Amino acid sequence: MVGKTIQDINTKIANGSVHVVTAEEMPDIVAELGPDGAAKEIDIVTTGTFGAMCSSGAFFNLGHSDPPIKMQKVWLNDVEAYAGLAAIDAYIGATQLSKSRGMEYGGAHVIEDLVAGKSIDIHATAYGTDCYPRKVLDTTVTIDDINQATMFNPRNGYQRYNVATNCSNRTLYTYMGTLLPDCGNVTYSGAGVLSPISNDPTYQTIGVGSRIFLCGAQGYVTGQGTQHDPTNNFATMMVQGDLKQMDKKYVRGATFQGYGTSLYVGIGIPIPILNADIAKATAVTDADITVDVLDFGVARRSRPVLRQVTYEELKSGMIDINGREITTSPMSSFHDARAIAGELKDWIQEGTFYPALPVERLPNTGVVCKPMKQIGEQPTVADVMAKRVITILQGRTVENAAKVIMEGNFNHLPVVSDEDRLVGIITAWDIAKAVAKNKRDKLDDIMTRAVVTADASEPIDIVARRLEQHNISALPVVDKHSRVMGIITSDDISKLVARR
Repeated sequence: MVGKTIQDINTKIANGSVHVVTAEEMPDIVAELGPDGAAKEIDIVTTGTFGAMCSSGAFFNLGHSDPPIKMQKVWLNDVEAYAGLAAIDAYIGATQLSKSRGMEYGGAHVIEDLVAGKSIDIHATAYGTDCYPRKVLDTTVTIDDINQATMFNPRNGYQRYNVATNCSNRTLYTYMGTLLPDCGNVTYSGAGVLSPISNDPTYQTIGVGSRIFLCGAQGYVTGQGTQHDPTNNFATMMVQGDLKQMDKKYVRGATFQGYGTSLYVGIGIPIPILNADIAKATAVTDADITVDVLDFGVARRSRPVLRQVTYEELKSGMIDINGREITTSPMSSFHDARAIAGELKDWIQEGTFYPALPVERLPNTGVVCKPMKQIGEQPTVADVMAKRVITILQGRTVENAAKVIMEGNFNHLPVVSDEDRLVGIITAWDIAKAVAKNKRDKLDDIMTRAVVTADASEPIDIVARRLEQHNISALPVVDKHSRVMGIITSDDISKLVARR
């Protein structure tokens, strides 16, 4: 059984005899030599990933002004940072949005601008004290003017990522990008074969104090990331590094339409091959890593799983969902992940980077990623909807519909087929427009056919957002056979809010 120490490997780095390969190269080596042979031959395997990591940000120490200020609120390029960290320290999150520019610009872009050497405007306010009398501060700085600029990311480098598609009938704007209706596309993230944690899934070499490549600089793993879930192979890392040493190639702010901002972060981790077990783990391939395809059309914490898929299938550009070939597209860059693994390999071979084993490994047992504890019951559509709904048969006239609405004293009239399935909806306003234009024939000519509906089990918050998104005032509630079982209106929701 091969056994090496980190000291043995670092000695090889110092004398120039270290043998380093990337995780992309390792599967073939293990296939040829076996785990024991590969462990003898290879000293370090480098990994890499480059993707949007929303749980990212940076700490800054801005230095004391004259007269001094104890910042109560602070904005960097009009993006608010958290200032509850003594007088002139602040933390800016990647997903915080600009007050004036909204989703176009956020904390991620502030971080990118600083790394790129650009100037940023600072505006701060305070309540004033005897030792910190200043109440307003406006200045402009670059990263060189700041004392400390430390990237500190609570959750980075997911072991793997769920895949997203959208089975609903409308376009969705998510952190997984734009998802087209009716499973029109599939998006995924992660580097697969190059994924850092996938190459050391039991964390024998990854943990507190592990030295890593972080955005073109040397950084460190500081602990398990938030939402660390080793039981389900969704491990994460908390990382930090010096923003002043980073390369703008690997720090990129991004805007996702309809969702907001995120920070693309480049991470590479060296895996010291201390024994055959670690060598075997680094032989993982895209075909070995599976992940669930989730339906983001269901706006719930637990989304339906449509199937499992491998990274090999995802990278092919097409996957099968229910007999249909759907185009896949990556949200992360495998090209840049490969570049990171290669650059880290060069650093080690040049003797400028020495791996460090963790002082404490990431936990792989006893960690549970719990859902939020919510007190009180969340009302659903079934609790609020009107259960007695009058409908009208498809093929009837505008005059028929007008009489039904007038006699029932309501504004929305679902239209159903002979099989009692929802096929459209008519409003009092639709009828008023039709009468004004002297259109009194069949309802089919004026009804809305693409009806936005609700499910009885959905939380009210989701339905309220749907009403707002579509600028409508009511949703028919349908069962799985598209039969109308109720209707919910904006007035119903307003009454519920008032009772709360």
